[in-house]
Amino acid sequence: MTNRMFATMMFCAALAAAATAAAQPAGPMIKGLRFAGALPSARTDADVDDRADELYDQGREAIEEGRYDRAVDRFNRLIAMKSNRTDAALYWKAYSQGKLGQRAEALSTLTDLQKQFADSRWIKDAKALEVELRQASGQTVAPESQNDEELKLMALRGIMQSDPDQALPVIEKMLAGANSPKVKDRALFVLSQSHSARAREIIAGVAKGNGNPDLQLRAIRYIGIMGGADNRQILADVYRSSTDVAVKRAILRSFMTANDRERLLALAKGETDAGLRAEAVRQLGVMHASSELAQLYQSESSVDVKKSIIQAMFVGGDADKMVELARGERDPELRKAAIRNLGLMKRAGTTEALTSIYASDQSSDVRKAVVNALFLQNNATALVTLARAERNPEMKKEIVSKLSVMKSKEATDYLLELLK
Repeated sequence: MTNRMFATMMFCAALAAAATAAAQPAGPMIKGLRFAGALPSARTDADVDDRADELYDQGREAIEEGRYDRAVDRFNRLIAMKSNRTDAALYWKAYSQGKLGQRAEALSTLTDLQKQFADSRWIKDAKALEVELRQASGQTVAPESQNDEELKLMALRGIMQSDPDQALPVIEKMLAGANSPKVKDRALFVLSQSHSARAREIIAGVAKGNGNPDLQLRAIRYIGIMGGADNRQILADVYRSSTDVAVKRAILRSFMTANDRERLLALAKGETDAGLRAEAVRQLGVMHASSELAQLYQSESSVDVKKSIIQAMFVGGDADKMVELARGERDPELRKAAIRNLGLMKRAGTTEALTSIYASDQSSDVRKAVVNALFLQNNATALVTLARAERNPEMKKEIVSKLSVMKSKEATDYLLELLK
């Protein structure tokens, strides 16, 4: 076979590979990039939870913006999912219906909530809202009522500045009543700005569950923002006493906000719930806790957990550690994960590290991982260099197949060379 015939075969194979890739569904997204030829993964419980959280957040945002029709739509979708957010969705659907003047429908929604979730922590708020709706029954919604919330917020700020001791009982009453989410959130925020021991007690009580689940999660977030040893201890106490995964996940994120690496590392090592353990690892990555992640990786035996740690290192931008693992990790899957993340990092020195690994390792799986990583970098120059030096027909075909779908002058020039 002549060189020209071989080059033509290689080019045709590359075109076929490109056509096949174009005809198949796109692979899963990783940090905004798709892996060519990857199959869509099965929908997991975590995916369902993420979608439920997304719909819930959209509904709450719509309420904040006064777009109550949109809020009802989002909460209806969430209710249909039958997730662990259904009771909250029913409450906020009723709240939105009330704002739209649909009081009969709102009362019906509240009845559904109380029948289906008799033990829900939303029941107290639901009963308060029911009283408010019945009192307003038959009345039209006055336009000026929309300004009541702003007046309450202004009054709250004023009294907190002039007489904090008198403001605290008012805030407690606001948190317990049927006020809007904006008013309750602002009340919690005002508490978080106070240095009063009583204010901290109130917000700690909300974080421990003295309120609906939404308020609890907001309080946990504000305590994380407040920081300090006492507040970190409050979070630790709530984490230890709670059985609610959503609450624990929120606390892990607040540990990150409060820069509590020690507790996050301890939970990443010792938490028995796999999802929470992964969340602790992820938050260490967000904190750029390179030394803690390296320590955790060294002591960990689970391949799945190590993959999470590698991903956290990627989030934290630890290119040096990623190069070290890409070069020296003995487990093939973990090594390929590190190589792939090097391709996504696009940091100085990553190209040199990848091409060095390609040159020194004869494993076809490792070499293919390197080729894919350079493809993710859109690094046609490096791929062309590898293709020119490659003598293995299968590996050369692998490289050319990537070059054939890259919009790059270097790639195009090299493909034209193959046809000469």
